[in-house]
Amino acid sequence: MHSIQHYQSYRLDWRGLEIEIRYCPDWTTSTHIAHIEVESVCRSPLPITETGYRSLFTNADLVEKLGGVVSFVEHWLNEEAEDAGWKSGEDRRRQFSLL
Repeated sequence: MHSIQHYQSYRLDWRGLEIEIRYCPDWTTSTHIAHIEVESVCRSPLPITETGYRSLFTNADLVEKLGGVVSFVEHWLNEEAEDAGWKSGEDRRRQFSLL
């Protein structure tokens, strides 16, 4: 028997980027697997995805342990944003160009 997934939607303003988070904490109830979708509303790159969209299956208990899905995603973004490649690209995106 296939279960029906119920998604919750959240918004996060992360470093000036509006992000939509869709979360299904009980994607599979038998193994406590949750599904998270992270999408930059304007499809700007994020440190977790160059396309502005990322899907992740993870343990629902871990999400709750880290303070819920919004805190989980914010922590994930901040951690990945420490990458030198992201930092240099972020600096370039913040600079205005006349070209």
